[in-house]
Amino acid sequence: MKSNLLTDRVCAAAKAGAREQRLFDGGGLYLAVLPSGTKSWRLKYRFAGREKKLVFGPYPLLSLKQARDRRDEAKREILLGIDPGATRKAALLAVKLGETFEQIGRSWHEQKKRKLSPRYAEHILSRLEMNVFPYFGSMPIRDVTPPLVLDAMRRIEARGAHTMAHEVRGHVSEVFVWAIAQGLAETDPAAIIRKALAPSGGGRRPALLKIEECRALITAIDQVKQAATSTKLASRLLALTAVRPGVVRLAEREEFDLDGRLPLWRIPAAKMKLSQARKADATFDFVVPLSRQAVATVKAAMAASWHKTFLFPGEKPLKPISDSTLSQLYLDAGYRDRHVPHGWRASFSTIMNERAAVEGREGDRAIIDLMLAHMKGDVEAAYNRASYMPRRRELAQQWANLLLKEAVPPAGLVKERRRKA
Repeated sequence: MKSNLLTDRVCAAAKAGAREQRLFDGGGLYLAVLPSGTKSWRLKYRFAGREKKLVFGPYPLLSLKQARDRRDEAKREILLGIDPGATRKAALLAVKLGETFEQIGRSWHEQKKRKLSPRYAEHILSRLEMNVFPYFGSMPIRDVTPPLVLDAMRRIEARGAHTMAHEVRGHVSEVFVWAIAQGLAETDPAAIIRKALAPSGGGRRPALLKIEECRALITAIDQVKQAATSTKLASRLLALTAVRPGVVRLAEREEFDLDGRLPLWRIPAAKMKLSQARKADATFDFVVPLSRQAVATVKAAMAASWHKTFLFPGEKPLKPISDSTLSQLYLDAGYRDRHVPHGWRASFSTIMNERAAVEGREGDRAIIDLMLAHMKGDVEAAYNRASYMPRRRELAQQWANLLLKEAVPPAGLVKERRRKA
């Protein structure tokens, strides 16, 4: 029997009649169009010699592609000797007993992460744990309403993270759609509130572009009383190296070689912004030459950290600081809409390129791009670490000298924290 016979246009154009109409897609999947106008995905199948029927969910909330995925999943269960209808009944019983949004969200994530890179999968779960589960994660999923979802998203917006609010809303919506497909929910309140969110601002990342302003920011961050020492040190390392914030957040002790005259930070390709194939290739590990100030920062972080692996551990065991921890630090320092953690990349690029122009060193522009892990043109040339490493090291030291001209040494931050403790 042929499969995938329907199109979205045919499904959307289907009209209600006096009797139920069935539009077959193949493999037992069909779209039932009821006299009321409701459209619902259903599956006819045989198990243990008996013909059975399974309802997946309403169209268009459950798309044609998602319905096909559910059909294929049910077929796999049948091949394994599992009745998908029995699985569905068990899920319905679970929700009747009060299965919560968090429990269902974690089940969705377990399935979702199989198709994602480990880093991005952890990124999504961390967002839900930080921004969603504390507010309605303990509630039965059918009790979660649009105002509850909107309130959680407003809390993210209040931190100035408008783009993140839209992204987290998207994750929550995916959980609800998955739950609907499982028969665990009937509506998607996260979809309803989408247009109620503030505009994301087109991904704009504000950054300070004058060295004097950058120095003032370093001082302001050092003076945030409620911030953990490890968070301040993570910010310091981020500013000195201009790598992406996620790389600093996930930094591990074993990545650093601090001995000798040429200290390095070797970032595994899996943590870099690369294609999936390159993430698995050690050739694309990114090497960051460390200035004297960066070495001191890493050593201070190692001394302050209790974790055997992560340089900047979070409050939860076995996890690094969350992706919003650094953002909150900059808000607490009074830099809302002026500078974000990712902004250090623009600060470094702008200030160092201006110096290169003044000094007549046009060749530094390509090297500065390389230091930011920007890949343009030939990959091998962009990642020729050995050829440009001496000049990269010189530029890193110049940047550190400029930036931390008036700053408290990192060891001083650790001592200050200990005195207060």
